[in-house]
Amino acid sequence: MRQSLGITLILGGALLGGGCATKKYVQQTAAPIQTKVDQVADQANKQGTDIDAAKKDIERQDTGINAAKERAMSAENKAGEAQAAADKADQDAMQAQNTSNQNTQAIDSLNTALGNLDDYKLEAETVVQFGFNKDVLTPEAKEQLDQFVSAHSNAKRYYIALEGFTDKTGPAQYNDDLSRRRADRVMAYLIMQHEVPVYRIQEIGLGKEKPADEGHNREARAKNRRVEVRLFSADQQLAMSQPNTQQQPNSAQQ
Repeated sequence: MRQSLGITLILGGALLGGGCATKKYVQQTAAPIQTKVDQVADQANKQGTDIDAAKKDIERQDTGINAAKERAMSAENKAGEAQAAADKADQDAMQAQNTSNQNTQAIDSLNTALGNLDDYKLEAETVVQFGFNKDVLTPEAKEQLDQFVSAHSNAKRYYIALEGFTDKTGPAQYNDDLSRRRADRVMAYLIMQHEVPVYRIQEIGLGKEKPADEGHNREARAKNRRVEVRLFSADQQLAMSQPNTQQQPNSAQQ
């Protein structure tokens, strides 16, 4: 009985001693593994942080790229608008140049038709009278214009100057308008009845300026209600400037 009890105590002590040794072994073996696991976890956490930072950096880069694209598109649109404006300006400049060339040609043509104005000399003149506050041509005035044109129907290089006038009765502005209407009537008659080209006629209304008679009676006022018609011609100057092409007789013929 005592021997069994001793054996039991010995076996129990051995088991207890062995249990402590196993736990210590396990602890010694597990400690490096736990450390390694902790290191791996720390590394994973760090990598996760780096990945998040990389994602944010990529997002910032994407935002910057999109902004740059928008700026590039805006700049491209503005460049297109500027190019369109430049093309429009070129077209306007070309059109203006064409218009200028056409005007120059028209002026040159007119100058050629009329010649040098310095060559034009007063050839003939007449005065057409009007009634009080009237701008209508009387039968006498029309006959006077008919005779005037008929007498100079052979003129080639000429122009006609018309100056309308009134008497001193009435406001100045009204007289200016009336004098222009009188000149208009004479001009219209020459164009429609005698086919005088419009570019050969120059007209102006001078109102009560330059009176033909400075008097203040009825006769003086009647003389001032008028249109002065003057014909200027360069035909004589042209004839004088042309060389004499007729053959001169030689001494034998004389």
